[in-house]
Amino acid sequence: MGAMALNPLAGQRPPESMLVNVPRLITAYYTEKPDPANPEQRVAFGTSGHRGSSLNGSFTESHILGITQAICEYRAQNGVDGPLFLAKDTHALSESAFATALEVLAANGVAARVDTDLGYTPTPALSHAILTYNRGRKAGMADGIVITPSHNPPEDGGFKYNPPHGGPADVEATGWIQNRANEMLATGLRDVRRRTYASALAAPTTARYDFIGTYIEDLGTVVDMDAVRGAGLSLGADPLGGAGVAYWGRIAERYGLRMNVQHAEVDPTFRFMTVDWDGKIRMDCSSPYAMAGLIAMKDRFDLAFACDTDHDRHGIVTRSAGLLNPNHYLAAAISYLFANRPQWRSDAGVGKTLVSSSIIDRVAAGLGRRLFEVPVGFKWFVDGLLDGSLGFGGEESAGASFLRREGTVWTTDKDGIIMCLLAAEMQARTGRDAGEIYRGLTERYGAPVYQRIDAPATPEQKAVLARLSPEQVPAKDLAGDPIEAMITRAPGNGAPIGGLKVTTRRGWFAARPSGTEDVYKLYAESFAGEEHLRRIQEEAREVIASALAHAMV
Repeated sequence: MGAMALNPLAGQRPPESMLVNVPRLITAYYTEKPDPANPEQRVAFGTSGHRGSSLNGSFTESHILGITQAICEYRAQNGVDGPLFLAKDTHALSESAFATALEVLAANGVAARVDTDLGYTPTPALSHAILTYNRGRKAGMADGIVITPSHNPPEDGGFKYNPPHGGPADVEATGWIQNRANEMLATGLRDVRRRTYASALAAPTTARYDFIGTYIEDLGTVVDMDAVRGAGLSLGADPLGGAGVAYWGRIAERYGLRMNVQHAEVDPTFRFMTVDWDGKIRMDCSSPYAMAGLIAMKDRFDLAFACDTDHDRHGIVTRSAGLLNPNHYLAAAISYLFANRPQWRSDAGVGKTLVSSSIIDRVAAGLGRRLFEVPVGFKWFVDGLLDGSLGFGGEESAGASFLRREGTVWTTDKDGIIMCLLAAEMQARTGRDAGEIYRGLTERYGAPVYQRIDAPATPEQKAVLARLSPEQVPAKDLAGDPIEAMITRAPGNGAPIGGLKVTTRRGWFAARPSGTEDVYKLYAESFAGEEHLRRIQEEAREVIASALAHAMV
């Protein structure tokens, strides 16, 4: 990670002393009362949801009562009166938050749909359920809640709302829900309706839904499962003890795949993980440190893959390349999909976030496809995936989804499961693994080197960075090349990127403040080697330092 030091435990199993005390975590969820005057303990929707921990009073029963009541009111105001699909992952706090949410939904008369066995539900299976229900409907639309802090540490909880389009809620929705929830926290939650958990489960409005069966039965419409079975590949799947624990075995059984499933047991301490770069337990399937166990499987299988805790992200391990950099896999997937999906619209575009690798731009141009470049956040791809005008949408953080084989929407949220299975389809149909396919692309388009560095920044500096403008950058060239573009808005949709991106013929950098930590993220890429990348990074830091110095005067 460059600017941040590597923890000595990175890539190793966590010592017992590092594991979260689960009973204490759950007790804090019910006993900690957030202070509405403390910004750290208020409801704050980041990219798509509220995240925190009961251990510091930022994810408690009070938060979930307030947020769920706010969602009930938001639905009523917006005429959403179909069922609400309720999903949860395997983080310890998800189970408690699920019970709290159901108590409020039932008391508000909302028709909640929960997993048949009250089991775990991946984010993509929730999106798939909403879209499947809403297909062809004009009224009585469904929406959903997914309870997950994604790949974050075991002590974290997360709570996200997906409106009827099935993807992450937009800023307008999350802003309204957040403000209303905070209002309720400030008034002692007196507007919250709730009933007991037992009566909520038994309520006539609460019904069971077969998330697993409906999702798995439909997989053949999005990935060529016959080709995967026919090739007889040996596959290693690792759900990392996450929401897909019950899915992979069922997928293998349903489609007759040779698959070995690791870590299909649920352990809320996640003690089977290897420690991430910064010394935290984190189910980040694109981190070589967190994925040390998966990488060790590389020679035992033709292909191995993992998904993070809510299964919206993918990690792909091939024999030729080991753990693929997410950017490399996105490029390989795009080049394969657009050449092997004849029923997709001929004008279907390629969606990418503007901090994803520029090799994607070159691949899209080579395919003669429109590039749709957006700010960070999967919500920007929702409309394009819904109407089929985007064949694929992907983020550099290993989240992506794509259309069904006949060109209609599959999910409008990131789907790690289909991205893993696509790697198997690619290998089955081409005889080359995703790493080899990517290497072929670099021979044609050049081999980029890419790095993201997190550097410390105060809240004041972060505010300045979010408002940077091209006028604040006097430089005319970057690392020896003339600057071709300086942007603060995304080319695809004109939305502000909350930072700055500077591009030359052979490289680029982008700087944006983190939404959750006191750091800024510096992304940089060069098509002219490591040395050139270092120069881009050094000059980028100078540009940022001088802009900050001017603004802070």
